[in-house]
Amino acid sequence: MMQPHGHIMLDKVHLVCKLKKSLYGLKQAPRLYLKFDRFMASSGHTRLQADHYYYFKYFENSYIILFWYGDDMLVAGSSMKQIVNPKAQLTREFSMKDLDPAKKILGKRINRERRRLLELSQA
Repeated sequence: MMQPHGHIMLDKVHLVCKLKKSLYGLKQAPRLYLKFDRFMASSGHTRLQADHYYYFKYFENSYIILFWYGDDMLVAGSSMKQIVNPKAQLTREFSMKDLDPAKKILGKRINRERRRLLELSQA
């Protein structure tokens, strides 16, 4: 890993940083991702090509979007009825907990307004 911008030591440019911990989660994460990806595809979800951790599924009058990143997951949609079923399927297939409505995801605060708008903010 190269020295991060802003922290480059000019007298030690030839040195690199030693990682004490993986940047992207656990060693078994790639295997879990493959299992998760197969499960999502088999249940009719489409993976976003620009970012392989986003999945979506369209219904007649609604949609759901699922964002998965390591051990965090966010499920959003236009109808609670459409959100309940995939969450139940995921809980049966994987060891996971369904927490209350999200207040934070990856360091970003989620604010809900009465008009059903979502706002993301990061301090």
